[in-house]
Amino acid sequence: MDKLIIEVRVNEYAPREGNRHIPYTADELGRDAAAAQSAGASIVHFHPRQADGAPAHGQGDYEAAVAAIRQHSGLLLNPTLGQITVGGSARDRLAPIEQLARNPALRPELCGIDPGSTNIDVFDSVTRRFRSGDRVYANSHDTLQHFCARLRELGIKPALACWSIPFVRSACALIDMGLIDDPPYFFFVCGEGGTLGAHPATAEGLRAFTDHLPRHRQLLWSVGCKAGNLFPLAMAAIAAGGHVAIGIGDYPYPELNQPSNAQLVEEVVRLARLVGREVASPDETRALLGIPEREFRSA
Repeated sequence: MDKLIIEVRVNEYAPREGNRHIPYTADELGRDAAAAQSAGASIVHFHPRQADGAPAHGQGDYEAAVAAIRQHSGLLLNPTLGQITVGGSARDRLAPIEQLARNPALRPELCGIDPGSTNIDVFDSVTRRFRSGDRVYANSHDTLQHFCARLRELGIKPALACWSIPFVRSACALIDMGLIDDPPYFFFVCGEGGTLGAHPATAEGLRAFTDHLPRHRQLLWSVGCKAGNLFPLAMAAIAAGGHVAIGIGDYPYPELNQPSNAQLVEEVVRLARLVGREVASPDETRALLGIPEREFRSA
């Protein structure tokens, strides 16, 4: 069984009201990345944020965040495309990544793309209402083909974020088209807390994903959970040979008294060792994912 890859999802657009440890600024991202790597993470997924926590999609925001993370850690980078907050065409959404890739010291190793479309509104079970009613995450096949082709040209590996089985099937079509290099890296998005556009964070929800993976291909998969506790599925993924993507950006973990990202990673490492599975370093993660060494070690 391969060593366990731990991806830490440090902030998303989560507010600090839920967890005081959410990093916003570039410096905070750098320090958080260093702590997460020391705890056992090898990949970091992050969203540039303003000092007040608002989304920040300027090129300088991306560059400052990447430079800080690279200064403090050796984690593989998986920056956001902005989900629905950027808007515009496929080229507009990819523009910050294009700019980062021009500098080998800033070029990320991974970039998450979602091979499908879904409603990402949140249902409030208390009021029995959707919070907005109109939040749709749209990714046409033309958009996805552009993302895959351009990311290959830039030397960046797609991370295939799948919210449901149709996402997996579309991802497999992109693989069959020769647009994604081996081994593909799937990220299975589960959802709780009113996140209805993703599979439920249950053993059945995870198995529905894995049952639809192509059996004839070498591939890697990880699992995460938006707005819910990932640990029950984390243990299932570890035992099944999958990988784990966890962080306080997805869920504040009040039952653990608002832990830091590093503390979540430490707990995943503990679970892995309970079943005799070792954790992959950043260099070992590169090898597992087929990602070449960086030209430069620091930005």
